Amino acid sequence: MENRRVAYKTTGTCSQLIEVELDADNVVRDVVFVGGCNGNLQGIRSLVVGMKAEDVIKHLDGIRCGYKNTSCPDQLCRALQQAMAQ
Repeated sequence: MENRRVAYKTTGTCSQLIEVELDADNVVRDVVFVGGCNGNLQGIRSLVVGMKAEDVIKHLDGIRCGYKNTSCPDQLCRALQQAMAQ
Protein backbone atom coordinates (compact mmCIF):
# COMPACT_ATOMS: atom_id res chain seq x y z
CA MET A 1 0.00 0.00 0.00
CA GLU A 2 1.31 3.43 -0.92
CA ASN A 3 1.52 6.42 1.39
CA ARG A 4 -1.64 8.53 1.55
CA ARG A 5 -1.51 12.30 1.15
CA VAL A 6 -4.32 14.68 2.04
CA ALA A 7 -4.56 18.44 1.54
CA TYR A 8 -6.96 19.60 4.24
CA LYS A 9 -8.50 23.08 4.07
CA THR A 10 -8.63 24.37 7.63
CA THR A 11 -11.42 26.38 9.24
CA GLY A 12 -11.17 28.79 12.15
CA THR A 13 -7.36 29.05 12.21
CA CYS A 14 -4.61 31.30 10.88
CA SER A 15 -3.26 28.45 8.76
CA GLN A 16 -5.25 27.91 5.58
CA LEU A 17 -4.17 24.41 4.59
CA ILE A 18 -2.51 21.35 6.12
CA GLU A 19 -0.94 18.68 3.94
CA VAL A 20 -0.35 15.35 5.68
CA GLU A 21 1.22 12.11 4.54
CA LEU A 22 0.63 8.77 6.28
CA ASP A 23 2.25 5.44 5.54
CA ALA A 24 0.41 2.10 5.44
CA ASP A 25 0.67 1.79 9.25
CA ASN A 26 -0.84 5.27 9.82
CA VAL A 27 2.53 6.71 10.84
CA VAL A 28 2.87 10.42 10.05
CA ARG A 29 5.57 10.79 7.39
CA ASP A 30 5.16 14.50 6.61
CA VAL A 31 3.13 17.55 7.65
CA VAL A 32 3.13 20.91 5.88
CA PHE A 33 1.18 23.89 7.21
CA VAL A 34 0.34 26.78 4.86
CA GLY A 35 0.02 30.03 6.79
CA GLY A 36 -0.14 30.37 10.55
CA CYS A 37 2.60 30.88 13.14
CA ASN A 38 5.63 29.47 11.36
CA GLY A 39 7.77 28.68 14.41
CA ASN A 40 4.99 26.99 16.36
CA LEU A 41 3.89 24.97 13.36
CA GLN A 42 7.45 23.84 12.62
CA GLY A 43 7.59 22.65 16.23
CA ILE A 44 4.34 20.70 15.90
CA ARG A 45 5.62 19.13 12.67
CA SER A 46 8.89 18.14 14.30
CA LEU A 47 7.05 16.48 17.18
CA VAL A 48 4.46 14.52 15.19
CA VAL A 49 6.50 13.18 12.25
CA GLY A 50 7.20 9.55 13.07
CA MET A 51 4.23 9.21 15.44
CA LYS A 52 1.16 7.06 14.80
CA ALA A 53 -1.73 9.26 13.70
CA GLU A 54 -3.94 7.83 16.45
CA ASP A 55 -1.44 8.99 19.10
CA VAL A 56 -1.25 12.48 17.61
CA ILE A 57 -5.04 12.70 17.70
CA LYS A 58 -5.12 11.45 21.29
CA HIS A 59 -2.78 14.26 22.39
CA LEU A 60 -3.93 17.19 20.23
CA ASP A 61 -7.66 16.74 19.63
CA GLY A 62 -9.76 19.53 21.09
CA ILE A 63 -6.96 22.03 21.75
CA ARG A 64 -8.26 25.57 21.42
CA CYS A 65 -6.45 28.75 20.40
CA GLY A 66 -7.52 31.61 22.60
CA TYR A 67 -11.22 32.33 22.13
CA LYS A 68 -11.49 30.11 19.03
CA ASN A 69 -13.23 26.74 19.12
CA THR A 70 -10.27 25.10 17.35
CA SER A 71 -6.53 25.48 16.74
CA CYS A 72 -3.90 24.40 14.25
CA PRO A 73 -3.16 21.25 16.32
CA ASP A 74 -6.90 20.46 16.45
CA GLN A 75 -7.22 21.01 12.68
CA LEU A 76 -4.22 18.69 12.18
CA CYS A 77 -6.30 16.01 13.90
CA ARG A 78 -9.09 16.55 11.36
CA ALA A 79 -6.57 16.24 8.52
CA LEU A 80 -5.19 13.00 9.99
CA GLN A 81 -8.68 11.56 10.43
CA GLN A 82 -9.43 12.36 6.78
CA ALA A 83 -6.19 10.69 5.67
CA MET A 84 -6.88 7.56 7.74
CA ALA A 85 -10.35 7.28 6.18
CA GLN A 86 -8.89 6.98 2.67
